[in-house]
Amino acid sequence: MIPPDLERWRLVLGAPAEPCTGALGGEGAERDAALDWLYGRDPDLARRGVRRGAGGSGRARPGGDRTGGDGPSQLTTVDWLDSVHRLFPKETIERLERDAVERYEIHEIVTDPAVLERIEPDAALLRAVLRTKHLMNPEVLALARRIVEAVVRELVERLATEVRQAFHGTRSRRPSRVRNSRNFDFHGTIRANLAHYRPDERRLYIERPRFVSRTRRHIEQWQLILLVDQSGSMAGSVIHSAVTAACLWGLPGLKTHLVAFDTAVADLTADVTDPVELLMKVQLGGGTDIARAVAYGAGLVQNPRRTIVALVTDFYEGGDPGRLVREVRRLVQQGTHVLGLAALDEDANPDYDRVMAGRLAAEGAHVGAMTPGRLAEFVAERIGR
Repeated sequence: MIPPDLERWRLVLGAPAEPCTGALGGEGAERDAALDWLYGRDPDLARRGVRRGAGGSGRARPGGDRTGGDGPSQLTTVDWLDSVHRLFPKETIERLERDAVERYEIHEIVTDPAVLERIEPDAALLRAVLRTKHLMNPEVLALARRIVEAVVRELVERLATEVRQAFHGTRSRRPSRVRNSRNFDFHGTIRANLAHYRPDERRLYIERPRFVSRTRRHIEQWQLILLVDQSGSMAGSVIHSAVTAACLWGLPGLKTHLVAFDTAVADLTADVTDPVELLMKVQLGGGTDIARAVAYGAGLVQNPRRTIVALVTDFYEGGDPGRLVREVRRLVQQGTHVLGLAALDEDANPDYDRVMAGRLAAEGAHVGAMTPGRLAEFVAERIGR
């Protein structure tokens, strides 16, 4: 039996480490087989001269033994999934499932009913469902919907709290007699009590705490028009846009629109209250005509100076770049707040066309990446002015 520390190193380094670590046995060998089933298909192994050994192992055998050929593993996806749920902790299972779907595109994870019944819903699987649902028959699609519902429910619960906080009320500069910790004016209190600072004690004594009032929002009707690129790379942003729109829907003083686009434009506003149904209608992939979507959004604007157009895209324009710049310029010149979001998700770490994004920023658009909570704050700040 290998000590636990050596077993971990053996799992990391593969079979060539066995002369130093010793051979795996029992559950350790099963973990190694489960890891090889997934990571043994990495194309980088061939570049490094490592072949798949017997049983589908993706790691070289000790002593250079690479017998067994390159035949496929006898382990099925269902067997593998059962193994990883038995052998690994939850956080490792989530990583393995995510790599299986996103890195190695093992579509059985989301198209095989037997697998879908066992799998744990998470954001990576939701993205995979959205990318592959066109491959699913009705039975599989019904099972996949369980993943969509579970992940969306969790997102709505979390984002709804952020949205409520953003729209609860904004602090103004006016002083208030209402002594509430939420309205405590930290900087104002420091300034007002500097005379009571004791250098010898390095303490500031507060004799006159200061508080500020809060102004109510939603006084006048505003529009938020979310234009969401549904190309394959934007899956995470599509999901968060749908959930964010659902959380913003029905807030006093705010009318929300949700429009998805590729080379065509689909107005999904009627489905905003049911983000699960909305996401099941989204078709990821295809080309991108951003200018057409912006032109459609411009047609929805009722009061330009009380409208926010949020364009969620990677800015890789497959249509007419010049038209896109002109459409954004026209919106900005009429007083519309234009947001160009290269990502709208929890990571806000996008890959996008910086040249096009720079051209739109030069026309007056606010360009960047945001979490859904930050978008809610941006909207709330504009409405509260």
